[in-house]
Amino acid sequence: MRKTKSKKRKILAAIVLFIVISIAAAFVITCVEMNKNFGRGDYPEKRFAATYFYDHYENDYPRQEVSFLSGENTLKGYIYGGDNDRGLIVFAHGIGGGHEYYLKLLTKLVDCGWCVFAYDATGSGNSEGESSNGLAQSVIDLDLAFDFAESDPQLGNMDTYVLGHSWGGYAAAAVLNFDHDIKGCVTMSGYNTPYEELADSCDSMYGKAGVLLYPFVWTYNKMKFGKDSSWSAVDGINKSDIPVLVIHGDNDETISYESAAIIAHRDEITNPNVEYKVFTEEGRNGHNTYFYTPEYRDYKKNVLTPRTDALREKYGNDIPSEEWEKYYSDIDKELYNGFNQEIIDLINDFFTKCAV
Repeated sequence: MRKTKSKKRKILAAIVLFIVISIAAAFVITCVEMNKNFGRGDYPEKRFAATYFYDHYENDYPRQEVSFLSGENTLKGYIYGGDNDRGLIVFAHGIGGGHEYYLKLLTKLVDCGWCVFAYDATGSGNSEGESSNGLAQSVIDLDLAFDFAESDPQLGNMDTYVLGHSWGGYAAAAVLNFDHDIKGCVTMSGYNTPYEELADSCDSMYGKAGVLLYPFVWTYNKMKFGKDSSWSAVDGINKSDIPVLVIHGDNDETISYESAAIIAHRDEITNPNVEYKVFTEEGRNGHNTYFYTPEYRDYKKNVLTPRTDALREKYGNDIPSEEWEKYYSDIDKELYNGFNQEIIDLINDFFTKCAV
C-alpha cells in the first residue's frame, strides 16, 4: 500500500513538474516572439526603398527639430508648417518605421494650412530605443508628445487635433483617456486594445491553438507596461465626447475589421460625435491601401506584384540584395509616392468642421 501511494505521489509530482515546465517554456517562447516582433523600426538604406524621405521635401517644407523624453529614450520630433495658424495636428505613425513614411500626407496637410507636429516613436526612425517595446508603447509616446506640445510657447497656443495610423491609430484614440485639450481626432486602421490585437495575432499564426497563448501574451503585456497595458481606444472616444472620425478598410489583414479593430466595437461607442468611413472597394480596402492613388493601385497590381512574384519564384526567400536594389531602382517613384486625395480631403474637412 505504501509503495502504491509513493508511486502515485511521484506520478503526480511528475505531472505538476511537466505543467510548470510547459508553462515556463510557453512564456519564454512568447517573450522571444514578442521581442522579435517589436524590434527597432529603422529607416532603410535608400537603395532598398522607393519612399521619398525628408531629403526629397526639405527645400519646400523646412521643419524645426525638437526632442522630448519617453522613459530613458530621447524621441525626435519635427514641426512642419510652423507659420501656419489653422491649428496643430499631432501625428502618430504606424509600427516598423518612423513618421517620414507619411510625409506625402503630412505635407499635403501643411499645404491646407495646418501646422503638423510629428515624431518618431520609441525604437523608431531617428529616435532612441533598442526596440519599439510593444503595442501599448504608442499611446505612452503620444501622451508625452502632447505634454511637450502643450508646454511649448508656440505649439501650446494652438487648437490641437490628433491623427494616427495603425499603431498610431490606436494611440490617437486611446490618448483621449488622458486630460489633453483635443478638438478632434482621426484614427486610421487602429486596434481597440493591445491585448485584443495580440490575441488576434496568435490566432493568425497558430489557428485554433492560438487561444492557448492568450494568458501568456496578456501576462507579457501586463508585465511590460503595467498600468499602461490596457488603455482602450473605445473608452477614450466615449470619455472625450469630442468629434472622432474612424477610418478602416473592411479587408484589413493587419488589424481585423471584424475583431480587434476600433470599428469592430462601434456598438460600444456611445459618443454621439463619432463618424465612420469604411473603404469597401477591392484594392483599396486593406490596412493602408486606401492611401493609394488609382494610378499606383494599377501599377502595383500590373507591374510591381508580378516583379516581386518572379523574384520569389526564382530565389524563394533568399533574394540577393543586388536583385532588391535593382527592383527598387526601377520603380516609378512618382507613382509610388502618390497619395489618395480623398483621404487628405476627409481629414482636412473633418478637422475644419471641428474648428467651427
